[in-house]
Amino acid sequence: MAAAMNDYKHFLISSPAEYVTHVETNRPEKLNAFIQDMWIELGQIFRKLSYDPNVRAIIFSAVGDRAFTSGLDVNAASQGPIFSPDATSDGSRYATRVKRSIYEFQDSITAIEKCEKPVIVVMHGISIGLAIDLSCCADIRICSQDAKFSVKEVDIGMAADIGTLSRLPKIVGNHSWVKDVCLSARFFDANEALAVGFVSRVLESKAHAIDAATELATLVASKSPVAVQGTKEILNYSRDHSVEDGLRYTAVWNAAMLQSNDLKAAMLSGLKKTKPRFEKL
Repeated sequence: MAAAMNDYKHFLISSPAEYVTHVETNRPEKLNAFIQDMWIELGQIFRKLSYDPNVRAIIFSAVGDRAFTSGLDVNAASQGPIFSPDATSDGSRYATRVKRSIYEFQDSITAIEKCEKPVIVVMHGISIGLAIDLSCCADIRICSQDAKFSVKEVDIGMAADIGTLSRLPKIVGNHSWVKDVCLSARFFDANEALAVGFVSRVLESKAHAIDAATELATLVASKSPVAVQGTKEILNYSRDHSVEDGLRYTAVWNAAMLQSNDLKAAMLSGLKKTKPRFEKL
C-alpha cells in the first residue's frame, strides 16, 4: 500500500501503526490552501483507502505549524472556469458548467465521509472555510489549543457549498450557534468548538493531538473490521433517517454481518482474556 499511495503531489501517506494510515495535506508554504488538483487527489486517496484491506482506521491532518488549511486558494480559483465565464455561452450553459464543477468538488470531499474506514481529523492553527467542510466529513474531530475556526465563505461573497451548511447543523445540534458562525463568518476558538460539540477533544499542541489521534486510531484498528465498519455505516445511515428506518436497516445489516467469524473470535478472546486477531476485510 505504501508504495502505491505515495505517488501524490499534495499529500503524504504513512502508516504509524498496524492497520492505521495517516494522510497529511502537504502545501504548508500556502497555508495548505486547496487548489483543484488537491481535492481531486484527496478524493482518489480516500476512495482507495476505503477498499484497502490493510487499512482499518485513518488519521487526516496537515503538514506545518501554522494551518490545517486556510481554505480554498482564492487566487488560483479566480483563474478557473467558475470565475471566468465564457463570453460565447448563455447563462444556462455557464450555470451547468459551474454546477458540474461544484458537484465534482463536493464528491471529492464527500469521499472522506463515504470512506468505509473511520476517519479521525486533527486540526491545528488556521482552520477556516474548506477546513470546516473537510472536518465535518470525518467521524471524529480533534484539535490543538491553537486552532482558530471560521465558516469563512460569506466574507468572500458566497454561501458555503461543499458541505458545511448541510452537515454542521447535524453535528452540533444547535441551529442558533450554527447560524451565528455561518452568517457572521466570525472566528471561534478550540474551547468554543469543544463546548458546542464540534470537536470531541482539545490537546495542548498539534503534536499532542496527533499522538492522541494515533492512539485512538490504533485502538479502533484493533477491533473487528466487520463491527467497526458496520457501526460507522449504521450511524451515518441513522443520522439521515428516522429511528424506525435505522432499526430496520440495522436488522438487515446484522442479519448478514453476524455470520462473520469475528463474533466468535471476540467472544472467545473475552472468555480467555486474550487479544483477538481478525481477518482482513
